[in-house]
Amino acid sequence: MLVFLRILTFALTACVSTAAVSASDIEVIDDNGRAISLKVPARRVITLTPHVTEMVFAAGGGGKIVATVSSSDYPPEARGLPRIGDGLQPNPERVAAYKPDLVIGWLPEQAESLEALDIPVFINAPRSLGDIADSIETFGVMLGTTDTASKRADTLRQKLEVLMAGGVSRAPIRVLIQAGAEPEYALGGDHILSDVIALCGGVNVFADSPSLAPRISVEGVLAAQPDLVLVGRAGAGSAPVVDPTALSYWQGVGLRAASLGQVYMVDADTIYRPGPRLIDAAAQICNVIHQARKS
Repeated sequence: MLVFLRILTFALTACVSTAAVSASDIEVIDDNGRAISLKVPARRVITLTPHVTEMVFAAGGGGKIVATVSSSDYPPEARGLPRIGDGLQPNPERVAAYKPDLVIGWLPEQAESLEALDIPVFINAPRSLGDIADSIETFGVMLGTTDTASKRADTLRQKLEVLMAGGVSRAPIRVLIQAGAEPEYALGGDHILSDVIALCGGVNVFADSPSLAPRISVEGVLAAQPDLVLVGRAGAGSAPVVDPTALSYWQGVGLRAASLGQVYMVDADTIYRPGPRLIDAAAQICNVIHQARKS
């Protein structure tokens, strides 16, 4: 997915006066394929998902957020913002009360629920690590913070180039991405974390699942034969460390990856949200995948 943006600038000259009147439109295409137009950079923004809040701050527009959703907790400055609820079904009246000139969400349904307000709603749903940098740059255009946004986006792209340069050409390491503390669900191939695994020379063992978060069984995991298990756990650190609870569980059912100690946990918010922190975490995820290759 590529976010295409186009800035249209035009000048209007009044026929009845020698004075020139100029106006500038900003037009971008969101991840739902809709054209979003702004007369001027947005000054009052509502974010409807935590990853967007992170990216707006990264783009230099954190000070323009007038409200966000309950789960927006990063960066720390976001914790003091007014809340409008969980954001999945935003209440139009609560949104309108903050007088936003731009709303940024994640799901097409969010835009549909706010359609009557006649407020631009931009849908942002990164599918790859490269999309994260592109999104930050697009936010900079919409918010009038292009200098900050472009620098942050370029830094992230440089990190990705380093990771790609260190790619592994040998047989990929097979990775189970356990979604949550309990071994009930995994992440499928459509989740952006699969892009991280691929970049690191791995393959998501449930990449072919049609579900974003397929339900798993012990039998199914044993049959998939992962070389490494990565667990998203709330409150864990941003760098992968051995997960004692998950390690014990998978050892108990005879998973080879567990017998080798290759069961790690990472902070769930860091790896589930398609924001800048995921790119920062990718290098450390690559390290544990490379270690698994040596086992």
